[in-house]
Amino acid sequence: MLHPLSTAAVALSLMMPAQVEARPLVLAIGGEPDGGFDPIMGWGHYGNPLFQSTLLRYDAELNLVGDLATDWSLSEDRLVWRVTLRDDAMFSDGTPLTAEDVAFTFNAASEAGGLADLTILKEARALDDTTVELELTEPRITFVSRLATLGIVPAETYGDGYARQPVGSGPFRLIEWREGEQLVVEPNPHWHGGEIAFERVSFIFGSEEAGQALARTGAADLVAVPPSMADAAPSGMEVLHVDTVDNRGLAFPMLHATGETTAAGTPIGNDVTADRAIRVAINQALDRDALVALALNGHGRPAMGPADGLPWDNPEAAIPGNDPAAAMATLDEAGWTDSDGDGIREKDGKPAAFQVLYPAGDSTRQALALGASEQLREIGIDARPTGSSWDEIGALMHSEVVVLGWGAHDPSEIYYLHHGDYAGIDYYNTGHYSNPEVDARLEAAEAANGVEESLAEWQAAAWDGETGFGPKGDATWAWMVNLEHSYWVSDCLDVGPLQVHPHGHGFPITHDLPSWRWTCE
Repeated sequence: MLHPLSTAAVALSLMMPAQVEARPLVLAIGGEPDGGFDPIMGWGHYGNPLFQSTLLRYDAELNLVGDLATDWSLSEDRLVWRVTLRDDAMFSDGTPLTAEDVAFTFNAASEAGGLADLTILKEARALDDTTVELELTEPRITFVSRLATLGIVPAETYGDGYARQPVGSGPFRLIEWREGEQLVVEPNPHWHGGEIAFERVSFIFGSEEAGQALARTGAADLVAVPPSMADAAPSGMEVLHVDTVDNRGLAFPMLHATGETTAAGTPIGNDVTADRAIRVAINQALDRDALVALALNGHGRPAMGPADGLPWDNPEAAIPGNDPAAAMATLDEAGWTDSDGDGIREKDGKPAAFQVLYPAGDSTRQALALGASEQLREIGIDARPTGSSWDEIGALMHSEVVVLGWGAHDPSEIYYLHHGDYAGIDYYNTGHYSNPEVDARLEAAEAANGVEESLAEWQAAAWDGETGFGPKGDATWAWMVNLEHSYWVSDCLDVGPLQVHPHGHGFPITHDLPSWRWTCE
């Protein structure tokens, strides 16, 4: 849980490090990770791990380039990655980083079962100080993305407490972390990436309102702001909108309610959303342009699928929205009619009603839930917006509709969201969706000889002309919007070119932090 820090308290605390010679950088970009800064448990999955280096990294154009790696190759049978490491990489405690550290990190992450999914890894092994091999149990083309997201930890000193006192070979080292209040970092003097312009960087945690107050008093240099506030930057700051693949949509329970529960005892299934006609009608009815205007203040674009505009996207899987007439025809044909004249359709005595859950502290998801609810009521569906805690959502997400968000730089997320093996696993396939033909397409994509060869299979999984997970097929989701990430940025701060952000407003912007520069004296 995050605890808002008063503006006065933060301003006072920020005066203390001002004694350093160079101007410190102060960021208010959202909450810190609950689990700390341990890559083995998932830290850095959506962006820069900050304290750790990775084997590869995505540049501003999302091309894979070397970070620790100077060379990398995949065997002809697509089972073994061989990576050559630079020989000058060091951890922030001054010890050298070797292939043993890389092998330890990948093996430990594979066994840990954290957000960094390495279940496909058979073994990582060091061949010498600068060469490591990563052997897979079966070909999986998206495994290369793990080389760009898993931060390397030191084999000798990794253990309990690492998440709160991380040691890495990345651009920064941790100086102080007061959980729920602020994180202070300094450049890692042993980093191999070059000089950093800031002697100290402070991350202020707390509410959106606290961050905005800091910006108005000049106590913060870059602040993440919700779309509704983006255009009201205070004097001395300008608005920065970053393109993203960060989306929001309605995730549907796909099974009928039969009394089945999860291992934790939470219900599975919903007899309304289990009807494909309901899901298709929602996709037909939603006016996504209106949702962008309402919830994002115009700072975004309609979402028609989970990967709009990315190479593995299939636009042919989408259904045109803002067509309530078509939606009502779909419901009529499926037997959903308003038999009692109360404005809500019924079928076999069951009303077309369900909750739309959203995290109560997220104003954007709240606005989307409210906006979608109003639009769906026009076609006779009672979608009731319900603000909840994440714990409550976790208990009900297999039986009620939830406003969820995803968006990644590689297509493996498509696999997790729609393959039957991930039914009920974490927040991935919350609807317990399973379609053997879609599973086969997803598996064929992962087994492809290369990324280019995999694209047709990813696209066919969404819609192959007869079936798919997309709206024309099983309509597992009703995607609503793709966000822009909005920030207020000091007029004196140059953040340079930025890559398209993945899911998660806040820390992804730190991907290019080492190259930021002051432009004022």
